[in-house]
Amino acid sequence: MADKAAAIVSGLGGADNIEDIEACITRLRTEVSDAGKVDEPALKAAGAHGVLVSGNVVQVVVGPEADQLTDDINDLID
Repeated sequence: MADKAAAIVSGLGGADNIEDIEACITRLRTEVSDAGKVDEPALKAAGAHGVLVSGNVVQVVVGPEADQLTDDINDLID
């Protein structure tokens, strides 16, 4: 799942663009510095079922693996 986590980080504009990330059942709720750097097609190619952007808040729908992906992403960006 580390490859998927890395692809999601890239789709969110890179580690430096991610301000906060947390899991919520089937979604990754993230806050990004620059929403313009978010690449929705790349996130979907990484396996996201959907992407919702509202201002600098991005929700990536990934299914029940959200908790594990959040842990893997935090390992990558810390």
